[in-house]
Amino acid sequence: MDSLGVNLPGLITQVISFVILFLILHRLLYKPILKMLDHRSNRIKESLDAAQQAKDEMIRSKEEVRGQLEAARAEGQQMITKAQEVAGRYREEELAKAKVDIETERERAQVDIQRERDSAIEEVRREFAGLAINAAERIVGRSLDEAAHKELIEEVLDDASKSTSN
Repeated sequence: MDSLGVNLPGLITQVISFVILFLILHRLLYKPILKMLDHRSNRIKESLDAAQQAKDEMIRSKEEVRGQLEAARAEGQQMITKAQEVAGRYREEELAKAKVDIETERERAQVDIQRERDSAIEEVRREFAGLAINAAERIVGRSLDEAAHKELIEEVLDDASKSTSN
């Protein structure tokens, strides 16, 4: 091999040196570097898993919030409907009370009117009786018994009121 310019003992020495260097580097550098890369790969996987879990949690939370918003919206709508029903019932109750009050006032007014009418009729009867007695005294020209005249006038008025009411 000398003819080729290759020194065999130098080549073997270099090959042995290379193998020894390779074994030393393999043991001292390659294994720690592989361990460090595996460790880094595991951390990246864990980070990706954590990111996926966070994303899933965010989606789940978002759906939960959306559900809560829908529930709150439905509850608010129910409250509005309930308030409208209560307001309607209150309005109806107040209308019923007002109708009862109006009817009571109307009945009271009718009673007052009837009483005033009866009072006015009685007063007209008294005045008419007095006028009739005065007229009869003037016609007869003498003083008549007032009690007898009043009784006679009352009978005439009662007959007249009975005939007008029938």
